[in-house]
Amino acid sequence: MQNVKTAISLHKSLFDQAEALARELKISRSRLFVMALESFIRDYQDKRLFDRINQSVQDAPPDKTELKLREQTRRHHKRMVKGTW
Repeated sequence: MQNVKTAISLHKSLFDQAEALARELKISRSRLFVMALESFIRDYQDKRLFDRINQSVQDAPPDKTELKLREQTRRHHKRMVKGTW
């Protein structure tokens, strides 16, 4: 994998926090920034996928099987929580 160097500007307080965390984790600042960016990208992609799934489910009206399953789930949930409050 080819590496690319880049420069970024940070508020001093954020830089100080990153520096302290990198020391605590015993990793370089560069590695910390890579891990943070990888995590951000993964979270963003997961959110986009979740949004697309929700949109596709929203677009389709529930069929008879889905409606029956929802009703069974509601009844089951009511039995589970009955008397807990």
